[in-house]
Amino acid sequence: MAAIIICSDFGAPKNKKEEQVISLGPQVAEGENIFGLCHVFASFNDTFVHVTNLSGKETICHVTGGIKVKVDRDEYSPYRCKELGITALHIKLQATGGNRTKTPGPGTQSALTALAHSGMKIGCIEDVTLIPSNSTHRKGSCCGHSL
Repeated sequence: MAAIIICSDFGAPKNKKEEQVISLGPQVAEGENIFGLCHVFASFNDTFVHVTNLSGKETICHVTGGIKVKVDRDEYSPYRCKELGITALHIKLQATGGNRTKTPGPGTQSALTALAHSGMKIGCIEDVTLIPSNSTHRKGSCCGHSL
């Protein structure tokens, strides 16, 4: 004889698995800021954005202007930082320096606005451009470049 088995939970909805948000960063209280360092080197040809931890030894994200196409250049590093739990950044700006220009390039402004619009809090902005202390001079003769 064939046995008939009736399952009582046949039409009942099954429990969905809840997705857990995985945070790779340290355990912090609600509203507490975790800081990182954002080094922005902006010459007139390219812009480098390098995000590290506060000691500067561990790289979190490194993006240059050549890696991203022009349309995506505003997507710098906040997504990887948020994944690691970093909520705020101290920013260090650097120009070419030395016996060349001491003003940062045009990519500095777009990098700062991209970080600010992405929801990252900005702690302090510091200029760390190399300034010579001795009497270095630009290449060329003392009378200027003549043809």
